[in-house]
Amino acid sequence: MKTFAILVILCGSMFLSGGCATPAYSGHERGQLITRGWGYEYAQIQDDVDHALLLRPPGVMTIWNVR
Repeated sequence: MKTFAILVILCGSMFLSGGCATPAYSGHERGQLITRGWGYEYAQIQDDVDHALLLRPPGVMTIWNVR
């Protein structure tokens, strides 16, 4: 039980910490980059699901802002 409690405390402190800072980014900036990547991946998955379930009207234009 002690080991489990220590493991929970260590995991909790790992998730609540500011993250790992690199020479290029602070922990907060790195968290923003990761969150932005997750958001983009979620949007891609949602687009694939909508396409597979035919929830969007047909069209030739992309919904993505491609530059």
